[in-house]
Amino acid sequence: MPRPVAALDAGTNTVRLYIAQPGHGGRLEELVRTTRFVGLGEGVDATGRFKPEAIERALQAIDEYALLMTEYDVERAMMVATSASRDAANRAEFFDQVEQRLGFQPDLISGTQEAQLSFNGALTGARDPRGPVLVVDSGGGSTELVMGETTGAITDKISLDVGSRRLRERLLPADPPTAEQIAQARAEVDQQLATVFDLSQVATCIGVAGTVTTMAALLLGLEQYDRAKVHGSIHSADELSTLADRLLTMTVDQVRALGPVEPKRAPVLCAGALIVAEIASRLPVPLIASEADILDGIGALLANRQSASPQSRDGGLVAKHFRPR
Repeated sequence: MPRPVAALDAGTNTVRLYIAQPGHGGRLEELVRTTRFVGLGEGVDATGRFKPEAIERALQAIDEYALLMTEYDVERAMMVATSASRDAANRAEFFDQVEQRLGFQPDLISGTQEAQLSFNGALTGARDPRGPVLVVDSGGGSTELVMGETTGAITDKISLDVGSRRLRERLLPADPPTAEQIAQARAEVDQQLATVFDLSQVATCIGVAGTVTTMAALLLGLEQYDRAKVHGSIHSADELSTLADRLLTMTVDQVRALGPVEPKRAPVLCAGALIVAEIASRLPVPLIASEADILDGIGALLANRQSASPQSRDGGLVAKHFRPR
């Protein structure tokens, strides 16, 4: 039997790990899925550099993950780095230290690669979607929208240079944001969305990543986060807009006190919610929250390469052997 594979994602807000056991036909059995909110992209929008303390927080998560990967006897792994790493001039400092811990460097992926992986991952968890399918991946530094068919074929994709942390730090600094700041932030999101392809034919919209899933948990009235209840839940544009407006009037401490909100996500949740709500308002269908995302897309890529060379390439990504220090 093939040994387990591991997918890692270093985003603007979180560093995440997914370990899975490959089975017949490329199927994956989840063994571990965990998230650490490290704020790697803190301040990057303003300075163009990772803060030393942000790198250290991320490396602490990587150290934990290396132990888990060893425990589960992971053979092959892939780690992607997204928006914050694309913007950070000193990303090599972070990448080199990751290599010391895992035996390989992260892949710095483009926004379009990120969109493709998120689309593939979202489809793995979708329940009988109708095409065209739109996948919305709202991250901390960027937002990816990708449209395609249920077969996995992509027809349109775009990466927008706006995300929950970037928008909060740039245009929503007050706690809570002022009416003027909210108007400016909404105008910025509207300007970004004006560049998006036609959304009028979307038949299924799947939202992935922490902003969407946290909003779903709040709309479901959960006291604690529950993945099983969040996954596949359906939310209208009106519901999402009302929630975003509510979050924008709250202080960080008030948001943090909400049951299913990860405390370290609280400072940026209102900004992410504004982005998601604005996208939803332009769609002819409700949004389906999904726990299957870019990690599942990476995992599927790794599982399909079990018989291939670990240096084989697909779209510039490389499957690597895990070599803990």
